[in-house]
Amino acid sequence: NTDFKAAFEVFVQDAEDGCISTKELGKVMRMLGQNPTPEELQEMIDEVDEDGSGTVDFNEFLVMMVRCMKDDSKAKSEEELSNIFRMFDKNRDGYIDIEELQAMLKSTGETTSEEEVEELMKDGDKNNDGKIDYDEFLEFMKGVE
Repeated sequence: NTDFKAAFEVFVQDAEDGCISTKELGKVMRMLGQNPTPEELQEMIDEVDEDGSGTVDFNEFLVMMVRCMKDDSKAKSEEELSNIFRMFDKNRDGYIDIEELQAMLKSTGETTSEEEVEELMKDGDKNNDGKIDYDEFLEFMKGVE
């Protein structure tokens, strides 16, 4: 908590109001080795900005840091999963259909029967629309790990 307080103080010294704006948050994130876009910074602030001020006070900053630390380990694997999803999603429509699933499995050298592919598709396709969207894919992959 004192480390965060110290970090917070460093950034707040630029701000007259004792709060961190997107500009100051950008500085913080770059120091931590991240390089978020202005939109991402605004999103981060919006997520923790309880009082709707458009800036982050110390309590909101703490919430943000805890979330970042929790998400950090998840983020790596989610980035990998996102790349895997894009490999499956040949036509880039945001979905994996049965043909794309079949093609991907074939390209891995895995011999799978029609039934096995359909079974995989059924397992992944939670809303039964005949295709797997990114969220369904993430859910499915969580079960695999």
